[in-house]
Amino acid sequence: MTLEPMLTSRQKAAVIVRLLVGEGETLSLGGLPAAAQAELAQEMALMGMVDRDTRDQVVAEFCDALEQVGVTFPDGLDRTLDVLGGTLSPDITDRLRRISAMAGKSDPWARIAALPPAQIAQLAAAEATEIAAVLFSKLPAAISAASLALLPAERARQIAAAMSLTGRVEEPALRRIGMALLHATEGMARPAIGDAPVETVGAILNLTPSARREEVLDGLDQDNAEFARALRKAIFTWAQIPQRVDPRDVPRIIREIEPVTLRQALSARDGADADAAAFILGALPSRMADGLRDDIAEAGRVKDSEIEAATGEITQAIRRMEAAGDLYLIERSDTAAAAERIEVETATVA
Repeated sequence: MTLEPMLTSRQKAAVIVRLLVGEGETLSLGGLPAAAQAELAQEMALMGMVDRDTRDQVVAEFCDALEQVGVTFPDGLDRTLDVLGGTLSPDITDRLRRISAMAGKSDPWARIAALPPAQIAQLAAAEATEIAAVLFSKLPAAISAASLALLPAERARQIAAAMSLTGRVEEPALRRIGMALLHATEGMARPAIGDAPVETVGAILNLTPSARREEVLDGLDQDNAEFARALRKAIFTWAQIPQRVDPRDVPRIIREIEPVTLRQALSARDGADADAAAFILGALPSRMADGLRDDIAEAGRVKDSEIEAATGEITQAIRRMEAAGDLYLIERSDTAAAAERIEVETATVA
């Protein structure tokens, strides 16, 4: 039986999309070419009413087509590499992604965003201020912040001021700038070990028990004071949560944590660790906080080793959220930290 009147393929697609959206399905059509997205929207605007028989025939034809599909392959090299995951070596994967971006087959900005902050800062230092402003405007905020912090203060100020003018840059120009910056990265040295020493050692010490971590840092103070200072900035611990986490982010953070882990971490009893637990409870709705306090009281005394493991797990979850751009840690300068220590010492003496 043929459709009366006969619908085009585009109209049939419009019917299927309309049915799925009407059923509450979440569709992601952003992967379609821009022209195809526009044509689909225009077709839906012109469709008007489709009778029930025509609708059922379109659905049946669509289902028949799906049943004939044996296997599908991803569209484009970037998606293919995503499917392959860690099957290929990192060097080959990186080279293929760069070739794809430089050939205009993928987004050059995605490749630039994958660079280490030190290389992005190096790139920004070598470019005109206006181009560097576009670079930092286009990248995710967390990546831009980490890279901008590595630049000299005057250069960072110039770029920040120029960022107010980037809103007028149109998409074709953005792509051309991205391609030019990607080409510029080809001349940069690529370290065999991806992360900088501070980042690597900082990540290790973040997972190290607090007593051993302090022993290592105290020893480094004697051997390499500058490296030790950089490490202390890179490390994020449970005790630093009140100074570096926005209270508004706390409810989102605890949604990422298992209830048992959260209860154990909030059982912290001593000094700054107890202050961090109190900070988290104080940032939650009162009913939720009271419920957690009751759970902690009912559970009884928790072993120190369990508390340390739980607090470490939460700090790692916060780090993951920061890396994903879901939250931003508050940066604390050495001056601010020193002022706080002096204030605490003065209050103690008084």
